[in-house]
Amino acid sequence: MKYQLRHTTHFEYSSPVTLSHNEARLLPRDLDVQRCTNTRLTISPTPLRQHERLDFFGNRVLYFVIQDIHDSLEVTIRSRITTQKRLEPTGDAVHSGWETVVQHLAPDSGGKATIASPETLDARLFTLNSPFVKRSEALRRFALDCFSPQRSLCDSVLALNQKIYREFSYDPEYSTLATPLEDVLKDRKGVCQDFAHLAIGALRSVGLAARYVSGYLETFPPPGQEKLVGADASHAWLSVFIPNWGWLDIDPTNGSLPNERYLTLAWGRDYGDVTPLRGVMNGGGAHELTVEVDVLPLD
Repeated sequence: MKYQLRHTTHFEYSSPVTLSHNEARLLPRDLDVQRCTNTRLTISPTPLRQHERLDFFGNRVLYFVIQDIHDSLEVTIRSRITTQKRLEPTGDAVHSGWETVVQHLAPDSGGKATIASPETLDARLFTLNSPFVKRSEALRRFALDCFSPQRSLCDSVLALNQKIYREFSYDPEYSTLATPLEDVLKDRKGVCQDFAHLAIGALRSVGLAARYVSGYLETFPPPGQEKLVGADASHAWLSVFIPNWGWLDIDPTNGSLPNERYLTLAWGRDYGDVTPLRGVMNGGGAHELTVEVDVLPLD
């Protein structure tokens, strides 16, 4: 699939800003199943200086500084993205028992030295607590409904994906970044970010490795209506580490496995590692935020 992506973030400030330092994680990653071309990032006002780097997780990060006095900030990313079919979760590694994978991910103990692959060493980071996702007994019990003894890792993960999809309702008015994960679990509602965090917390609570993925999903207008400009939105899902196979993406918001309609932007331990735009500034007062996203198919 080929897409034209546009993501515009606009801040309107109640008082002038005299200086701002910003980081943008808005540049899509190049992957085996995704290629980005003609990528352009437009910033208004024009920054005094800017440079791009890769963060710890390999995400593209643009740092920029604005010194002109301004009462608004607009950042627009445009990119042409080609996606390919993802690997199906097949093979012996995918169907290993989940308890075996937990043992594989556990740090060495008892003085017995074992040699872990670089992929496994990297994945162990994603078994730990992170700022937005804390392991808990409640999350472990929630997961164990799907992770019965000797069940394969793939079957267990897919069951958890479906459990969240069936039992939780999508409610964009329910949560904010400050809503505790325990409340989401208790109230059985939230948005894609909450459901990704919930699944990650459940998986980590049984000893597995899971990471947060941000990106976009091609959406369709209601039957008989045209697609509105700017009506698309960011999306969030997660990946689960499978030794000797790789990372399997799942989307509990839709109860599905991501396919060619998913555009990957960045990944990390949780939302805090992939925040699209963050910064510090002098002045500004209160602000209003407007976000517009278009994911337009070119085929």
